[in-house]
Amino acid sequence: MKKNVLNALRQSWSAQSSSKWSVENPAKGQCGVTSLVVQDILGGEIRKTSLDEGWHFYNVINGERMDFTKEQFSSEIDYQDIDSNRAEAYQDTNNAQYSCLKSQVNRHLARAEEIDSSAFLN
Repeated sequence: MKKNVLNALRQSWSAQSSSKWSVENPAKGQCGVTSLVVQDILGGEIRKTSLDEGWHFYNVINGERMDFTKEQFSSEIDYQDIDSNRAEAYQDTNNAQYSCLKSQVNRHLARAEEIDSSAFLN
């Protein structure tokens, strides 16, 4: 499921889900909105780490850190794993960006599920 979610996110990130998005760095600026959508799908907790650019949000699910947007950074992250929440992560996005990313990710996940189901039936 983690792989399917990551693939769906990569297909869904756009200028509509973050104003910092670019073709060269599609994960840029997607951390807050992504952590919210991932929590919707996989549950878990939202954590944050202070970076030069500001707060970086990610998820912890069943005790495992899952940072779906770490690829936006060229250097390793020194994770601080500071407890956070939806309200703080939401300050990094807005309703239009959140709604856009959530609907696109759900669409891609549904398509992946259809493909998996049809492969199973054949």
